[in-house]
Amino acid sequence: MRASVSWIAEHVDLPPGLTPRELGEALVRVGLEVERVESAADGISGPLVVGRVLSFVDEPQKNGKVIRWCSVDVGEDEPRGIVCGAHNFAAGELIVAVLPGATLPGGFAISARKTYGHVSDGMICSARELGIGEDHAGILVLEADSAKPGDDALDVLGLRDAVLDIAVTPDRGYCLSVRGLAREAGAALDVAFHDFTMALPAADQGAYPVTVADPIGCDQFSARAVTGLDPTAPTPPSIAARLHAAGMRSISLPVDVTNYVMLETGQPLHAFDRARLNGAIDVRRASAGEKLTTLDGVIRVLDPDDLVVTDESGPIALAGVMGGASTEISGETTDIVLEAAHWHPAAISRAVRRHKLPSEAAKRFERGVDPRIAGVALQRCVDLLVEHGGASAAPGYTVIGDGPAPVTISLPANRAAELAGLPIDATTVRARLEQVGCVVTTSTADESTADESPADGTTADGLTVDGSTGNGAAPETTEPGGLFTVTPPTWRPDLTDPADLVEEVVRLVGYDQIPSILPSAPAGNGWTPRQRLRRSASRSLAEAGYAEVINYPFLSPAVHDAFGLPADDERRRAIRLANPISEAEPEMRTSLLPGLLANLVRNVGRGSRDLAIFEMGLVYLPAETTTPPPPRIGVEHRPSDAELAAIERTVPRQPRHVATATAGEFERAGWWGQGRLSGWADAVEAARTIARAARVELDVRKGDIPPWHPGRCAELLLDGAVVGVAGELHPRVIAALDLPPRTSAMELNFDAFSPPPPAQAPTLSNFPPVLLDLALVVPEEVPAADVLAAVRTGAGQLLESVRLFDVYSDPARLGSGLRSLAFALKFRAMDRTLTLDEATAARDAAVAEAAARFGATLRA
Repeated sequence: MRASVSWIAEHVDLPPGLTPRELGEALVRVGLEVERVESAADGISGPLVVGRVLSFVDEPQKNGKVIRWCSVDVGEDEPRGIVCGAHNFAAGELIVAVLPGATLPGGFAISARKTYGHVSDGMICSARELGIGEDHAGILVLEADSAKPGDDALDVLGLRDAVLDIAVTPDRGYCLSVRGLAREAGAALDVAFHDFTMALPAADQGAYPVTVADPIGCDQFSARAVTGLDPTAPTPPSIAARLHAAGMRSISLPVDVTNYVMLETGQPLHAFDRARLNGAIDVRRASAGEKLTTLDGVIRVLDPDDLVVTDESGPIALAGVMGGASTEISGETTDIVLEAAHWHPAAISRAVRRHKLPSEAAKRFERGVDPRIAGVALQRCVDLLVEHGGASAAPGYTVIGDGPAPVTISLPANRAAELAGLPIDATTVRARLEQVGCVVTTSTADESTADESPADGTTADGLTVDGSTGNGAAPETTEPGGLFTVTPPTWRPDLTDPADLVEEVVRLVGYDQIPSILPSAPAGNGWTPRQRLRRSASRSLAEAGYAEVINYPFLSPAVHDAFGLPADDERRRAIRLANPISEAEPEMRTSLLPGLLANLVRNVGRGSRDLAIFEMGLVYLPAETTTPPPPRIGVEHRPSDAELAAIERTVPRQPRHVATATAGEFERAGWWGQGRLSGWADAVEAARTIARAARVELDVRKGDIPPWHPGRCAELLLDGAVVGVAGELHPRVIAALDLPPRTSAMELNFDAFSPPPPAQAPTLSNFPPVLLDLALVVPEEVPAADVLAAVRTGAGQLLESVRLFDVYSDPARLGSGLRSLAFALKFRAMDRTLTLDEATAARDAAVAEAAARFGATLRA
């Protein structure tokens, strides 16, 4: 919102000598974001003065153009001769003249130069040349007696006025108006604010016939009419200058007036050409397939959710967003119907996004408009058209609907002090709420008194008044235990809860008054066991050479096909977001691999070839059974255990997973020797690294689960249950995702691991071990992990450790379909030195167990 300081000053008693920058700082103190303070005259330098055309001579030229050789009084001893191509002025009228040595917006330098046979000693300016409008058909003619020749035109036009550029947050829609900014300035500087004071006609529904078929979408629709407007009447320079300062271009008097009043009051208005209306106006929802050509010339197909203003010909405006071309004000319009409505903010917001059609009106309706200001805005608009356009106010004033009902909020008098940590007494709370415009009733345990603060309203005689000031009399003192009943003002729909009222009190007292005191942190218990387990697992992977990544939890449905998942795979049952950040990724992830593999592709594309990364995060799985919608929980008390349980039942399952991905060399080549490419074994080892952090052991068996290669895929089991998968990705998946060859990955359900108990120091033996090797010949289809388990079981308690160190296949020596598994066994006793015979007996028992289970034989 851009507004000139002089415009704001018309509604608030600014202290004498207050600079624009000091005003901006005061608004910042009450929570507004003043981005800059600038002047509308930026880009203009040098002599720009008011001139009076003394006389002129029309001189036809060979090219068919007629120029005027003018004698212009610019307040000097002698008049200046200026050539002008416009013809919309007469002798004796006041104009704006720019003299040699000046520069206009856009770097247009002015000098005396010969043209059309004369030396033009300056230039007579149009609105476009001054940067305050788009009109270039004629020069800018000032009102008679508004100035005298030689006066500074910047001062006369108000272009030297400072302009505040303010970023208005969505909850402060009332500040999208001069009225709202002036109110904030009054509160910030503790000076009087003056609202509009004008007599309104009685509502008799006589301005124009109106019906409202959707009172929810439009709870109030007001209309006035004017007749006899001069369509050639120009916009006064003062209005055009203020519109220009606000960032709007001047178009025509009726359009400029509606924009001017919108900026002034915050109420968007729309003007219909009465001669182009066909029957009564109606407000309804659009019908499917209806079309509307908006003022920007675009034909829009309407949605049944769109609110539209219609007549008997069909839609004539997209409500609260933009008018229609069929009833547009034109250069021949003389009779106008003015509309000021109160639309449902959500309906306007949806229409803006649906049609991608933001507008100044919609920006205000989305944030909430004061429903009580509509009559004032219409009257102000009528008065300006009568004053500057020669129009007459048509009889009648149509008002359909009463607007939203007022709400009341109960606020303990000491609540602001409790939340802010400031000594804010009840008197201050009440005074600040009244500055905002609230009606405050004081209640105590012993008595109840009502003392209403001034607020916008309409008296019995139809006079709209607002007497709220920043320096009113101090209200009565309320005891700390008292209770305020507060009715927020109609222009503050964002005030709905006690916390909102507390925020208003604190911001007017001053955020800078809140002490910066670091609270004493209570002694904690440190990390929880599960937090310690997560950090231990992450640290273990990092120490193994993996780099951690963090991804957004969104994915594209196309990744399921790229992974080759079956139609009934649980990972396809992804939760779809109703309002995704990106339409390309509308689902919540059911696996960490899509994001992790995308990281690989991105890094490879940027020149990295050897990669080992991991991520630990949540995946989102739909509930296994149909659940009812979540209950609506209020904010007045903490949810009960039953309410929390009901909410929890509607929340998707969110297990924590950990996943790794590797590509390129896992061990790099160097002077020490050859490197080693990463493979499926590294993925399995990553899972075992995590298991060691949890002090458990994973069992590994052959698997066939997409997107892994069926011949290089391992299922990971904990206590007999599958908790993860590791291995090399399928070549088709690698090709579909443009991954490096032989990319390997692992994913574990980390929630399957329980935090281990505190570690106990092992009992160490003082006696030496006996080291024996064992080579068993088994069928190729027997998993090595199963043979190792049999060896461990058969060897008994004397076995300290067992490790597979070699796998050998040779059909010629071992036989077809057989392979040799070599294990290193370490035996040790806690109470004595083992003899070789004891160790050999334990080894033989291990061989016997393997033979019994798998038909293993001792390799010669």
